[in-house]
Amino acid sequence: MIARFAIEWKKAPIEGAVTATVGTVVTAVVRGSGKSDEAIFFTDGGPARLEVTIETEDETGSKGILVKMDTPEHPFSFFLRDVNKAYPIYIPAYGVVVTQAEDDRTYGEIELDVKALNLVTELQRIEDEPEETYENAAEHTRELASQTWLGLSRDMRIFGVGFRGVGGEERLWDWVQPRFHGFEAKLPEYGDKPVCYRYMLGRGVGCVEGVSRRLEDGSLPILHASIADNDVVYDTVSFASYESSPLRADTLRGTHYLAADGFGHFHMLTEEQTEMRERLLPQEMNQEEETVLYFRAVATNKARVPRYAWFKNVVPNAFVLNDDKQYEFDGGNGFVRYSENRVCCVSKLGGQPLGTEETAVLLAPGESIAFEFYLPHRPISEERAEGLRGQSFEERWTECRAFWREKLSRAASIKLPEPRIEEMVKAGLLHLDLVSYGLEPGGTIVPTIGVYTAIGSESSPIIQFMESMGWNGVAERALRFFLDKQHEDGLIQNYGGYMLETGAALWSLGEHYRYTRDEAWLIEIKDRLLKAFDYLARWRERNKTEELQGKGYGMLEGKTADPEDPFRSFMLNGYAYMGMSRLAEMLANVDPDRSARIEGEAQAMKEDIRQALFVAMGNSPVVPLADGSWVPTVPPWVEHRGPLSVNGEGGKWLTHGSVATRDSLLGPLYLVFQEVVRPDEAAAEFMLHYHGELMCTRNVALSQPYYSIHPWVHLKRGEVKAFLKAYYNGFSGLADRETYTFWEHFWHASPHKTHEEGWFLMQTRWMLYMEDGEERLNLLPGIPSKWLEHGNIIELDGIATYFGAVTLSVESNLEQHEIVAKVVCRSDRKPSTVSIRLPHPEGAIPSRTVGGTYCPTGQTVLIERFDGNAEIVLRFD
Repeated sequence: MIARFAIEWKKAPIEGAVTATVGTVVTAVVRGSGKSDEAIFFTDGGPARLEVTIETEDETGSKGILVKMDTPEHPFSFFLRDVNKAYPIYIPAYGVVVTQAEDDRTYGEIELDVKALNLVTELQRIEDEPEETYENAAEHTRELASQTWLGLSRDMRIFGVGFRGVGGEERLWDWVQPRFHGFEAKLPEYGDKPVCYRYMLGRGVGCVEGVSRRLEDGSLPILHASIADNDVVYDTVSFASYESSPLRADTLRGTHYLAADGFGHFHMLTEEQTEMRERLLPQEMNQEEETVLYFRAVATNKARVPRYAWFKNVVPNAFVLNDDKQYEFDGGNGFVRYSENRVCCVSKLGGQPLGTEETAVLLAPGESIAFEFYLPHRPISEERAEGLRGQSFEERWTECRAFWREKLSRAASIKLPEPRIEEMVKAGLLHLDLVSYGLEPGGTIVPTIGVYTAIGSESSPIIQFMESMGWNGVAERALRFFLDKQHEDGLIQNYGGYMLETGAALWSLGEHYRYTRDEAWLIEIKDRLLKAFDYLARWRERNKTEELQGKGYGMLEGKTADPEDPFRSFMLNGYAYMGMSRLAEMLANVDPDRSARIEGEAQAMKEDIRQALFVAMGNSPVVPLADGSWVPTVPPWVEHRGPLSVNGEGGKWLTHGSVATRDSLLGPLYLVFQEVVRPDEAAAEFMLHYHGELMCTRNVALSQPYYSIHPWVHLKRGEVKAFLKAYYNGFSGLADRETYTFWEHFWHASPHKTHEEGWFLMQTRWMLYMEDGEERLNLLPGIPSKWLEHGNIIELDGIATYFGAVTLSVESNLEQHEIVAKVVCRSDRKPSTVSIRLPHPEGAIPSRTVGGTYCPTGQTVLIERFDGNAEIVLRFD
């Protein structure tokens, strides 16, 4: 097969060469000022045309023929199959087009033809649209309801709670399932298999779902649900507490972190850790009292005539026929039991022991009756069951409410004009805390992620949001988990063979130091930090070989996530660089010599990553955007050419529900977040554009979207509309809209996924405040402009930053033509510069600014030489 194409430059490179992955370049003829010698060409640097002939076999299979234009600046590659004069490969960033040889148009003529179509990229379209809102996002995204997890925090004995059809799981019953974190509790009565307790309120499952749910105060782990069954409404409350002890901060015992770690899926323990856990388990699994799920349903007749209320009591592992023979119901005591001393549920009706397993009660108009059950995590003796029956639901409820409110009182306070977001911040913090297990009051905590154990990467947003809300002590205990489990050789690895944990954990440890400047803590853990660095340095040294020059020299190889991809991925290496860089920063005061050595190694690694990145970019095919232009791409690792999902080199890349998973969720865009590529570099813009068009819907990544870091990049680039598009569409499609619990994936996989929730919370944090370098704090860099409509107030009280605690209040009084903001930072390391973005909801520019310098392009007020107190007034006369 003979293929001919032409390349038109606006300003040609002085020299270059043409190569192809398959076939032979027969001729490369320069038209204009220049010359060629087969595949090598030379020009005078002005406009030029290169006509190329390639002799090759016909394309077969999934592999495409890649042609590379190898030039000193802006090398690029393209698929031979993509050359089409109807849709030229137009790369404006490089001033070049590729078209069929018979197309005699110049670069300028092709550029005019493309621009005449008046097309825009996806990101440009978002910029032209109104700002995204939750309401609009919810209308266009899927709705994923989820089970709700209830527990005490620190204690791995938790409960999953759901109602018929809600969450895409149990569809036939209302239900409660005891869990040891990631695993359902098992009982000997079922051959050591899981038990789920099912019950029914009302007549049963019908054509109307009729279920609504809400967290108490919109945020506490106390679940309210309402089931409307025609004229009878069942209002329920569910929460977890102790069997007999009061639930308070000083009575909370928790679970040893190693015991809990082993109940997280894909956990990894050394032989020594396994032996220690085996010694701990008997005590951890057999506490003096159980955690208990307290449940009450109040049925109320809303009709003007008598109506029946129906209750089906708890049945272990009930199925369609409800014929399980493993249990018996004791109507005299209201007990469900397996044997005399194994009571699994205590039930009441109207305050008295429930007398029958199925009950119909005739209620007069307006009359109510309460059905309650108290379900211990594992069966208890009859004597203990009698004590449990004597518990007051109201007193336990009041106590539980106070327990969780007290936790929130110790965190920063965030008040926003959008109640849903304000509630999600509070609920999210408690969701993270609920599944962070360890012994109280000060033991190591395992910061788990949904049903899984902790990972240095996925646990990072969890820990860092705790830091942001002022829970630095809890965060330090969570970071201790990674150091306590560190291997003798310095490796940090806790989950499923992932190799990126060492660098990611060092990064989070460095973030903790930025928040606290705790040098006593740093000195205490210094040796373990140095062991981690030495491990990375040795790993890197093994990859400094001659054969890797230009192919990932000095870069680490290894699995970064679930897929078995043992390559030199950019994500893995970016975390290693960032971890080293933070370590050098931490040691600058306490050990300046080692700090300098580590910083030198970090910068050398950064340069090696950048070199590999730009080589990979030149070797990878350009792809089209929605405005008719094309941009360079980058593979997720150096061993490939281009995004895996375009199948240029064949292979099977579908995983976790998407062909784009590796390119998007584990891809090179992480290098911007990891401080290897600057947000304002052309490479960052290229990656944002092709990622947004090839790998996103509504600017949200597919499958497990919170692995994609592009919302942070948008904010750093000042692209607020693009950030808000990703922000609202992300959580509206992945989080339960009533209880705010996050899934891992869009296909009902892995409930209560705190990694996803952690990144949502960090996105919210960045939307509200984000540090910029060592001297500047940006406030409200990504908020919607509607938040500053008249009468709205924003209050951030005690938020934790790298510069210490900060308080911000903003009040919009637009009917009086002004917006007023006040900033306070009493820390001795306060920022020297503060920027506050105060976008007018209609885009108006203030006529007068008091307290700072107004910047119209960013709708921000810049306060230079910030002295710890500032008041800003924007007048719109």
